[in-house]
Amino acid sequence: MSEAAVLQRALDDLDIEALRRKYLDERAKRLNPKGNSQYIEVKGEFSRFIDDPYIEAPLVRDAVDETVSALVIGGGFGGLLAAAELHKIGVTDIRIVEKAGDFGGTWYWNRYPGAQCDIESYIYMPLLEETGYIPTEKYAHAAELFAHARRIGEHYDLYPRTLFQTQIVELRWDETDSCWLATTDRGDRIRAQWVLSASGPLNRPKLPGIPGIETFKGHTFHTSRWDYDYTGGDSRGGMTKLADKRVAIIGTGATAIQCVPYTARDARHLYVVQRTPSTVDLRGNRPTDFDWIKTLQPGWQRERMDNFNIFVSGMVAPVDMVQDGWTDLFRDLVTSWMPEDPRAVPPEEMARLTEIADFRKGNKIRARIDAVVKDKATAEGLKPWYGMLCKRPTFNDDYLEAFNRPNVTLIDTQGRSLDRITETGIVFDGVEYPVDCIIFATGFESGTNYTRRAAMEIYGRNGKRLTDQFTPRPRTLHGFFTDGFPNFFMLGLSQNAFKPNITDMLAEQAEHLCALIAAARSEGKTRIEPNSEAVDAWIETIREKSKARRQFLATCTPGYYGGEGDLDQGLLIETYADGSIAFSELLRTWRAAGDRSGLEVH
Repeated sequence: MSEAAVLQRALDDLDIEALRRKYLDERAKRLNPKGNSQYIEVKGEFSRFIDDPYIEAPLVRDAVDETVSALVIGGGFGGLLAAAELHKIGVTDIRIVEKAGDFGGTWYWNRYPGAQCDIESYIYMPLLEETGYIPTEKYAHAAELFAHARRIGEHYDLYPRTLFQTQIVELRWDETDSCWLATTDRGDRIRAQWVLSASGPLNRPKLPGIPGIETFKGHTFHTSRWDYDYTGGDSRGGMTKLADKRVAIIGTGATAIQCVPYTARDARHLYVVQRTPSTVDLRGNRPTDFDWIKTLQPGWQRERMDNFNIFVSGMVAPVDMVQDGWTDLFRDLVTSWMPEDPRAVPPEEMARLTEIADFRKGNKIRARIDAVVKDKATAEGLKPWYGMLCKRPTFNDDYLEAFNRPNVTLIDTQGRSLDRITETGIVFDGVEYPVDCIIFATGFESGTNYTRRAAMEIYGRNGKRLTDQFTPRPRTLHGFFTDGFPNFFMLGLSQNAFKPNITDMLAEQAEHLCALIAAARSEGKTRIEPNSEAVDAWIETIREKSKARRQFLATCTPGYYGGEGDLDQGLLIETYADGSIAFSELLRTWRAAGDRSGLEVH
């Protein structure tokens, strides 16, 4: 097919100018000059929203005073992967500190009904081959994910080396002894040569600053602290205690997409309060095919992870092993029309074809809403009008269908949020809706300082605070190290590359950092720190490469990817814009050079 024919097919049924205007109009409705400050910090009278409801009994123990080789902060998949890699390089004298009552991180806290991974479990659940486990379905539910985190902890004998229900409050570098001293809220004092921090980029719940939020007399909780004592049931539903309750769920992001169908089935009435609709495509969950399992060869999980990453990076491979909504999305957005040699297409034409592909995919998403949702006004309200990658895409087979139930009402605020909350209900556009319970599906802090999200202060050489070091924005080398903070390594999304499969990203980071520690140990070296010139150069690289991403996110409806309209606070703004495959190659080349450029190792 000629290029002209391909373009004509892409243009079918598209009114480009009308769509551009619609996207801009919908964005304008949602711009809030307050940015991230429109949310309430969860503290004081709202501190119950971060309390741990899953602990059967508070832990009682003596304070620990010890010296270890490595301290791992966080017991989610990032911390578990760091501990596993330390174990592989022979560093078993470690201490893990985790504020929750068990391993799991995201999957310890998120037990809301319908909670699942949105990346297929065969590549999302780490260390499957190492632990000898096969997930029961393509998209595992929360209980299975939580159980797998515990499985990893048991496999590497990490439970005896972990302090649960414990929060590090301060981390301070001791120049005399060349080690870190961590103090906790339980009076512990832990000295460690190496610190790997995996506290997670999205871990601290946030609440919307709706007037009157503190006055509500009914029941409230955040989805990351789901109150089954109030609702009954468990993460698979059966919430019989909601049978006589009028419930409001505030928020329509990835969490609400999963918990709305279950709450709709069990509540007397459900009000879904929407500021901005999500893109919702098919998920297609299914049980694991055990005939397929019999065909797997050693290394299958790594191969499958890499194959997925190729497709979601806008490239192609001979076979799509995963074949899910993610690979379908990037096929529609990129590979379905991209010529074999993209360099042959002028940049202006590439931008135009990219926009057309995005509009076509958006039309498919909106057409599905029309096909599923019976009430036309509700269907219109559920339609997203923004670029497909402005927000994390969602996949669910039951969310849209829930709005066909007579006991479900969409309150589409058109980006304005609620007018206020009263003692007995919620108010929008002058109409009060009486409710017994408000559930906040409002996500987690993003764009705030690293130390605030980690709930600890970190003092490096000469007492410098990491809060100051990362104000107004982070300064790192490769997203892992920062000057003035020796032997302090950060896992997670920072000035490095984003992978939709977060656990794959964390696994690569843990392997990279532990390889550096192993090399230093083999050479009798005890200290790793970047020099300021290398950090400055990396920041310049990140910001130069991020220009195109900034331009794109500046056109998006507000969300945490773009800092709620304040681009400098966006989660993805300072990531490595050339993508994860290019970043992985950069790290491989950097390691192969052998000189550890930019690091002072001694």
